[in-house]
Amino acid sequence: MEAMAQPKYKGKRYRLDKPELLAPAGNLEKLKFAVHYGADAVYIGGQKYGLRSNADNFSFEEMKEGVEFAAKYGAKVFVATNIYAHNEDIEGIEEYLRSLQDAGIAAIIAADPAIIEVAKRAAPKLEVHLSTQQSTLNWQAVKFWKDEGLPRVVLGRETSLEEIATIKEHVDIEIEAFIHGAMCSSFSGRCVLSNHFTDRDSNRGGCCQSCRWKYDLFEDGREDAAGWVSEEDQLMQQAAPAPAPFKPGVTQIPLFQPQDNPFTMGSKDLCMLEHIPDLIEVGIDSFKIEGRMKSIHYVATVVNVYRQAIDSYMADPENYVLKPEWIEEINKAANRPLNTGFFYDTPDHEDHIYEPEEKAVPYDFAGLVMEYDEETGIAVIQQRNHFKPGDEIEFFGPDGTFFKQAVGRIEDQHGQELDAARHPLQLVRMKVDQPVRFFDMMRKRKN
Repeated sequence: MEAMAQPKYKGKRYRLDKPELLAPAGNLEKLKFAVHYGADAVYIGGQKYGLRSNADNFSFEEMKEGVEFAAKYGAKVFVATNIYAHNEDIEGIEEYLRSLQDAGIAAIIAADPAIIEVAKRAAPKLEVHLSTQQSTLNWQAVKFWKDEGLPRVVLGRETSLEEIATIKEHVDIEIEAFIHGAMCSSFSGRCVLSNHFTDRDSNRGGCCQSCRWKYDLFEDGREDAAGWVSEEDQLMQQAAPAPAPFKPGVTQIPLFQPQDNPFTMGSKDLCMLEHIPDLIEVGIDSFKIEGRMKSIHYVATVVNVYRQAIDSYMADPENYVLKPEWIEEINKAANRPLNTGFFYDTPDHEDHIYEPEEKAVPYDFAGLVMEYDEETGIAVIQQRNHFKPGDEIEFFGPDGTFFKQAVGRIEDQHGQELDAARHPLQLVRMKVDQPVRFFDMMRKRKN
């Protein structure tokens, strides 16, 4: 990630309260990593009514376990129930919401007024947070939802810092905003391309992310009144095969040559790490990270970096300094190029990805520290990806662990030397150069 421009927000600044760091959790294991690495709250999906139907999602038993784990760290668990419901979706919603309440869930994230009203009546101990799916962008709309009894609004991603300041000036309510992760190319999730292309309803959890697909583009050829097509257009059609013409006498001119990259229309990802002071001082109550479908390595890395940045700022606002190593860490988890979204200005053509994106994260989650012996310096590592002696690796953890080394001799639990750790969840023993702790992660650069 290249260094971004200096903050351009010069508006009102309201307070220095410590914001909530809200992390995604696509399954129970990711929830535990998110909390262990510093999240104040996590948002998850149940097996109904959420917008990530392809995620693992949680059973009620897993929710209870997640709530109990989070409570040990003083963290909360929210559940996304943010579909726009059709008539057939409503049956069973009361029982589902009561079950969430019984599981100890702190709040639901909802968009549909029907679900909101049912929750208020049937599960009054559940807080209801308004989903970003409602595309709430102005203070009067926020006031409407406060008057409806909602304690928190998740703003649309199109909201600027100046607009957030105006909202905070007019309405005393908790504001949650996305500060890191993927951006929808449509208006806060109102896209229906997925519905038309694949019969998967974006607003009922089925988005196929068609904005990330690769497309060919064609231009209708030029013709005169007699239907004559120029020789140049005919040659262009022959040079790069195109679908059959829409009508006789009209050539579809390919805008790409065979060697060109196909066209995409996805947005760059959001990253506000370099602008933590602006986010805090404008009064955002909850910093939300996108990514319930992302990997454990992504969740742990991003949460850990924002945790450090927030805590560092709150400890000494006047002398806060953005550390270069935080940016380096974010780069190790970044899936796409990064920008600041709508916070400072309206994104333009430079904020979109028009060619196939480089999705490969440069690092793999290679192992999880299970035990460490201070006398011998031997750690027990649970294998998560193939590694072998000689590999360059890094250790990092929520308590400040960070160092690099080469993998030396590795053994199984019986002391037998191994030429590689190649079996999923295999426990191996290896000497580490510095002390490590339970739940520290080991990663290696991809080849």
